[in-house]
Amino acid sequence: MKLKTTLGQLRLLAIMEGISYLLFALTMPLKYVFEMGMPNKIVGMAHGVLFIAYVIWVFLVGNNRKWNWKKMGVCWIASLLPFATFWVDAIYLKPLEEN
Repeated sequence: MKLKTTLGQLRLLAIMEGISYLLFALTMPLKYVFEMGMPNKIVGMAHGVLFIAYVIWVFLVGNNRKWNWKKMGVCWIASLLPFATFWVDAIYLKPLEEN
């Protein structure tokens, strides 16, 4: 993963955003079942920042690489589904970086 490129940064963001989504899902029961709100606040804030960064980087990389709106839309929708950003990294992003 080449972090000096926007594509490499997007790959890292996709993985981090996916992990934060799963962690956010784990902290929800802590908040509502065990009334422990602090883990949810911390992970929720991190997830929100990573989500926004991911959405912006999809646009930047898509614009630089002349992606159509459908491909960018698939990447954006993936940010709303658990595990989908991992799929986007494997299907769309990793092959681009290998070229």
